[in-house]
Amino acid sequence: MSTKKTSGGFPLVVSALAIVICIGIGIMIYALVLGKAENFEGGDPIKGHPKNILGTMHKGGFIVPIILGFLFTVITFAIERFITIMKANGRGQTDKFVAKIKSLIASHDFDGAIAECDRQKGSLANVVHEGILKYQFVKSDNTMDKESKVAAIQKSLEEATALELPMLSKNMVVISTMASIGTLAGLIGTVLGMINAFAALANTGAPDTAALATGISEALVNTLFGILTSALAIIFYNVFSNRVDQITYAMDEAGFTIIQEFQASEK
Repeated sequence: MSTKKTSGGFPLVVSALAIVICIGIGIMIYALVLGKAENFEGGDPIKGHPKNILGTMHKGGFIVPIILGFLFTVITFAIERFITIMKANGRGQTDKFVAKIKSLIASHDFDGAIAECDRQKGSLANVVHEGILKYQFVKSDNTMDKESKVAAIQKSLEEATALELPMLSKNMVVISTMASIGTLAGLIGTVLGMINAFAALANTGAPDTAALATGISEALVNTLFGILTSALAIIFYNVFSNRVDQITYAMDEAGFTIIQEFQASEK
């Protein structure tokens, strides 16, 4: 079984810790930046009317720092996925690497193909490297028939691919989850804000305009951050998923080339 593997991605414990840290950062920004006295009339973050956009964001209520934490989580894991997938991509362009490997295999220059894999590195190169090594091994084995040799090469390619794919899709579930709960958290904040707004209107006598404004701010700010978090998460998830699909397709294409060339050479 292949032991060559591209490393990368946050471990499970680090991923959980990263989410907690991001939420902690969101709480700190909410308290220390958005809640500054200078952002409110009279210097009172609780009863004072917001003087700027930061004060308005603070009036969004306790859901705001949570959604900010979700937003920072999306950004953090997007950076992590970008670095990991770039590392898995190896050096140079994938399509050019596959074309060169096809040319080298077609000319039976297996040493050159292995050297090219060592230069390119990355997940695709690891899979091709293992496939070529198995090709050379079974080629010189006179105890196996053609079908067994093809099956051995195919198994080697599948095992190498199975080692690489989990790393490519690792932590993608965090980004996809944030796309869902970001919107839900925003809706919760919106509902709470509207409840406060209607409660202000229901007061006897003249409506409490400050409470009404606070309720509306809470509703709109949470909606804004919830939608922003979900939108970024969806964009990042689709971009990374598409790149993982491209690398996976290139692995399949290179593996098919190796098997096809072996079958042709054994006729």
